[in-house]
Amino acid sequence: MGKNPPHFGILLRKTRTEKGFSLRKFAELVGVSPTYLSLVEKGKVERPPTAERVRRMAELLDESPDQWIALAGRMPEDLAAIIQKQPEAMPELLRAAQGLTAEELRKLADELRKRPGKDGPP
Repeated sequence: MGKNPPHFGILLRKTRTEKGFSLRKFAELVGVSPTYLSLVEKGKVERPPTAERVRRMAELLDESPDQWIALAGRMPEDLAAIIQKQPEAMPELLRAAQGLTAEELRKLADELRKRPGKDGPP
């Protein structure tokens, strides 16, 4: 995906410090070195942290893991697996839903959840 988006690092540093975590303590809790975490916060890493590490960061900071994973330029592993099951239909669905508002997307998701079976239409 390329370099770590700078806004992710800025948000990470801001939120981490607001929640009272030192760089060293937070790095330890996430399972990375303080040097690496500092580079992430500055947007100076070649590859952003893995989706699972970003999920851990978000959970520690009481933030939305999906939102933070997206901000880091990653994709949650479960979504990648879903797309791989339907490699043509899922991207088509996502492109078609691109103009919907957050509320419209929630309503659509609610309707889809009401359908029988978890892997698609009955």
